[in-house]
Amino acid sequence: MSTIDGNAIVYCEGAFNTPNGKTAHGLVRFTERYRVLGVVDSSYAGQDAGVILDGQQKGIPIYGTVAEAMDAHKGSAAPASHLVVGIAPDGGRLGSTARKNILEAIEYGLNVDAGLHDFLSEDPQFKDAARRTGARIRDIRKPPPRDRLHFFTGKIQDVKALKVAVLGTDSAIGKRTTAWILVHGLQEMGIRAAFVGTGQTAWLQGARHCIVLDSLINDFVSGEIEYVVWEAWKDGDPQVIVIEGQGSLMNPAYPGGFEILAAARPDAVVLQHAPARAEYDGFPGYPIHPIEIQIQAVELLSGKPVRAITINHEGLKGDQIPAACRDVTAHTGRPACDVLLDGARPLIQSLRPYLNDKG
Repeated sequence: MSTIDGNAIVYCEGAFNTPNGKTAHGLVRFTERYRVLGVVDSSYAGQDAGVILDGQQKGIPIYGTVAEAMDAHKGSAAPASHLVVGIAPDGGRLGSTARKNILEAIEYGLNVDAGLHDFLSEDPQFKDAARRTGARIRDIRKPPPRDRLHFFTGKIQDVKALKVAVLGTDSAIGKRTTAWILVHGLQEMGIRAAFVGTGQTAWLQGARHCIVLDSLINDFVSGEIEYVVWEAWKDGDPQVIVIEGQGSLMNPAYPGGFEILAAARPDAVVLQHAPARAEYDGFPGYPIHPIEIQIQAVELLSGKPVRAITINHEGLKGDQIPAACRDVTAHTGRPACDVLLDGARPLIQSLRPYLNDKG
C-alpha cells in the first residue's frame, strides 16, 4: 500500500486501548497517509499494537518512549519522518507530559501532525524548535480560510448515489472504523463506494474526501457537509457514499449527528452502539439514552430508516458478543452485527434492498 506522506511514529502515551486513544487506534487499523512504524505508550511497551487493540498481529510494536521508537529505526532504509499525535483528550487539549514528548520529537527533526484544538504550530516553544530543526508542524484541526468555505445550497439533491450515514449512540464508539470497513467491503464486492470523513482521524488515515467538522464555524457546517458529499459523488461517480458520523445526537458535548442528518440527507442510517457502555463518554452521571429512543430520534429527524445496528464490543467477553447482538435485535427489530469480528458482509446484506434500488 502506497503512502501519501511517509513513515510515522504514533504518540499515544497513557491512552492506547482507551477512548482517548481513538486516533491512534484508527492509524493502527488502517491508514494510507503513513506507514506506521510504531506506537508510543509505556503502558504496553514491548507488545504488538494490533494484538492489544483487536487480538490480531499488525507488526506495529509499542515503545515506551519516543527515544526508544527512534532508536529502533535508526539507520534503517525507512526511518521515521513523522510523529502523529494519536491522543484525543477531552477538549483536544495537550497535557504537560505530551508537550515534553512532542518537543523531543521535534528536536529529533520529526514532522509533527496533530489533530488537537491546541495549535502546536502557534506555540512559541514548538515553533522555535521546529525552526531550528527544519521540522514541519501541521494542525489538522485549524479552521480553513473562510473564503474556501461553503454555505448549504441544496445541491445535495443532485447526488444520485446511495448515501449511508454511520452514526452512533455516543462519541468514541467506532463509527469511523465501521464506515471504513463498510466501504472496503463494498469495494471488494465490486461496488463503487466512497468514504466521506468528518474528523481529523479520517484525514490522518488519508481520506480523499474529508472535512474536520468540529473545526468549522457553525454557519458553514451544513454547507461543508453538503459540499464534501457532493464532491465525492462528482469525483468518482460512486454507487454508494458512506459518511462518517460525529458524536451522537444526544451526547451533551458532541451532538454532531444533527448536522449530518440535515445536510448530507442520508438514504439510510447505520447506528453504532456499545451495549456495555452505560454513560456518555467522558461524562459520568450522564446515562446513555436507550437505543430505542436514539433510533426514534434519528428516524424522526431524518425521515429515513435506521437499517442496522453495529456493535462495539468494549466491555464484553468473546462469548457475550453474539448474545449482545441478538439482544439488540430483539429490542430494536434491526439486524445487529460486530463488523470487527463478522466483517462487512452482514451489514451489506442489511443494506441490500437500497443497493438494488440504486442499481
